[in-house]
Amino acid sequence: MLEKSLKGSRGYWIWIIFLLIVAAIGFFFYLRQLDYGLGVTGMSRDVSWGLYIAQFTFLVGIAASAVMLVLPYYLHDYKAFGKITVLGEFLAVAAVIMCVLFVFVDLGQPSRVMNVLLHPSPTSILFWDMIVLSGYLLINIFTGWVILTCNRKEVPPPGWVKPLIYLSIPWAISIHTVTAFIYAGLPGRSFWLTAIMAPRFLASAFASGPALLIIFCLILKRYGRFDAGEKAIQALSKIVAYALATSIFFVLVELFTAFYSQIPEQAQHFLYLFTGLEGHTKLVPWMWTSAVLAFAALGMLIIPPIRRNDGWLAVACVFVFVSLWIEKGLGLVVTGFIPSPLETITEYVPTGAEIAITLGVWAIGFMILTILYRIFITVHDEKENP
Repeated sequence: MLEKSLKGSRGYWIWIIFLLIVAAIGFFFYLRQLDYGLGVTGMSRDVSWGLYIAQFTFLVGIAASAVMLVLPYYLHDYKAFGKITVLGEFLAVAAVIMCVLFVFVDLGQPSRVMNVLLHPSPTSILFWDMIVLSGYLLINIFTGWVILTCNRKEVPPPGWVKPLIYLSIPWAISIHTVTAFIYAGLPGRSFWLTAIMAPRFLASAFASGPALLIIFCLILKRYGRFDAGEKAIQALSKIVAYALATSIFFVLVELFTAFYSQIPEQAQHFLYLFTGLEGHTKLVPWMWTSAVLAFAALGMLIIPPIRRNDGWLAVACVFVFVSLWIEKGLGLVVTGFIPSPLETITEYVPTGAEIAITLGVWAIGFMILTILYRIFITVHDEKENP
């Protein structure tokens, strides 16, 4: 079915060429980073995780969010999700591939990835993160492709696919839980040392992932001749609203714990985020933007007339996506290093090379997703118009 990706409109090919150009620019800067080292980035001895790991953390949540389609459709027979379950699985495939690429570019020397395979350490969270991400990628590739092939032939899926689908449900939870444990398992970083890190990750994932899928469904409805159905879109938007409300609640719980307890190590990180610390305010406008967008999106999603309007729904979903990208990306990752355990403040600002490489990886992910969605749309058209 791969040949179906070679058929598309002029706009489709312009989009593909644009993504190829962005990816090529990112690859050029990656070659510079490979030659010079991570010194081309804004990272330092004090802030050793930056834009790359922020994207990795956020995209693991996007990948895990496919479970919000798989679980209702396969366990509860919610037929409204039948048309878009494969779209969710393909989104998970693209997201996991981007996660892997961001780990590669963050390591500096890609050969170091082999150390995880050549010298496995079951006591390392990073080892288990590699296991769950690799397994989840394979599960979604196999199940999504097999189900799409069966839909094309109008035959039921083979019996061996169902166990894989059921396995993907707890596996999706595991990939983001293990990622959360990478942070929560570092006792020297008080900002991450919280028992609700994994629930926070899952709540934000179940808001940002479905929000992104709604945006794609609305784009496909307008430009791809594919209508996911109002019932499916509205059900997804309710999931986004509930998950976003839970995510906001978890952040407020963290704020209460930090400030009511009056433990300086806890409060300093949040002060840096929202008011600045000792004149250092690089993330303050970003975090207030995230907060405003989150509350605005929640207000729009819980009001039925606004939620049922495709235009306003798209705006709300963009707000959700951007808000959680800021909060769970730069806000969560960078702030864990500021201030350091020695109470020094070293601010982090990504460099142009870092941003170019990041955009290049996103371009590769969107290219994979575009090709997979092109195949899906072509199969759907052939089925609807034989």
